Amino acid sequence: MDDQRPTRSKWRSWAWPWELRRQGVLGINARNGNLILPLNPRSHFPRVDDKLVTKIICEQYGIPVPTTYGVIRKQSEVRNWLANLNLNQDFVIKPAQGSGGRGIIVVAERRGDNFITTNGKQLSSAEIQYHLSAILAGLYSLGGRTDAVLLEQRIIPHRALQQITVGGTPDIRLIVYRGVPAMAMLRLPTRVSAGRANLHQGAAAVGIDLLHGITVGGVCGAQRVDLHPDTNYPIAGNTVPYWNTVITAAKNLANGLEMGYLGIDFVLDEHRGPLVLEANARPGLTIQLANRAPLIDRLLKIDDQLARQELPTKNSIDTIDKRCQERNALLLSGRRKCVRNFF
Repeated sequence: MDDQRPTRSKWRSWAWPWELRRQGVLGINARNGNLILPLNPRSHFPRVDDKLVTKIICEQYGIPVPTTYGVIRKQSEVRNWLANLNLNQDFVIKPAQGSGGRGIIVVAERRGDNFITTNGKQLSSAEIQYHLSAILAGLYSLGGRTDAVLLEQRIIPHRALQQITVGGTPDIRLIVYRGVPAMAMLRLPTRVSAGRANLHQGAAAVGIDLLHGITVGGVCGAQRVDLHPDTNYPIAGNTVPYWNTVITAAKNLANGLEMGYLGIDFVLDEHRGPLVLEANARPGLTIQLANRAPLIDRLLKIDDQLARQELPTKNSIDTIDKRCQERNALLLSGRRKCVRNFF
């Protein structure tokens, strides 16, 4: 009887870059060189890098944001920081130019001269003053630049998301391309992330159906998940409240910021509804994993839709279709010169 050797499995847990491109997955080099560089003018970056500037633009366009209790800009103002709070017992301390959730303290209540954070940690007024000084010195800012401190309203998470949230406030990230929402996800705090909706610290990322605002499953760490890691509640099939309002606000803010490719973050407050937290000119790519879908195809579709609106005649549409098919084939080939023509 002949020796029957088992065939080697073709499955592998990794892929070559060209394989990902062929599937339409957007990589960091393509994002930087073909989206951020040509579509986001460098002179407009301060509009998103500084949360104070972003809030001003939001207010100009009638887009709700968390209430600002006070702003600290100088070290000499740190000693009297409590004067900004008036009678508010809960609040958020946030660097104006911070990123990734670094430097943020969420205070849930005040007990005498001490302050209790949402994760139960007790801080004295002196400890908070030290933290404020560190923010002003640029410890948490982009590039280590001197910064300002925002004292803001604390967000009370909407009850619709309570069963898939642990110890913090979930947020919504939308990718907006040329003024059109292209992809969205819900970021859920976990015990590992210590209540922060930060994917790099262990939060879960859940894709959202753009049309209906319903979650579709997601990832946590490097694992595909269908249940919240802590509550074991299904993360798919949940309806995001105020979805149409979120979509409209994202479009309006993208137009106000005058940037062609950006991420916009929302939170859902129990009393005020959707509020813009911040915008990001360099949004991450994990959103593709959360949605279990590539981003390039969606960007191409938006290009096609916008082109059809600009040139609605039959001959023009035929020309656009042909050009888009050629462009799509060149894009998937991975040739850098051709990827630039994508736009």
